[in-house]
Amino acid sequence: MNFPENIKYTSEHEWIRVEGNEAYVGITDYAQSELGEIVFIDVPTVGETVGQGEVFGSVEAVKTVSDLNMPVTGEVLELNEELDAAPELVNNDPYGKGWIIKISVKDAAELEKLMDAAAYQASL
Repeated sequence: MNFPENIKYTSEHEWIRVEGNEAYVGITDYAQSELGEIVFIDVPTVGETVGQGEVFGSVEAVKTVSDLNMPVTGEVLELNEELDAAPELVNNDPYGKGWIIKISVKDAAELEKLMDAAAYQASL
């Protein structure tokens, strides 16, 4: 399993990588391995502001559908359009090309409530 140090993690297995006032959000390596082959990503919230912990979309695998929860309050700026044609990017590169959404962070203080790599790894 891969646990990059430059991102924060939620207990629901999402990650967030902040770059200035914007951030990329996806699911962790652990989450994609538990879900199995991902076949579809649904994010109906582009353009909406979603609160910390609220559902912003879902990920569909061969055998299950799982909600995606927002790590911090933010406006959903864009969906990774590459996932439309290649949802397996989430399986193959969950922290890189498999990012799911890009957001505008509304309250950076909420990041303090998230786990670092060591805490997330210990929680599994």
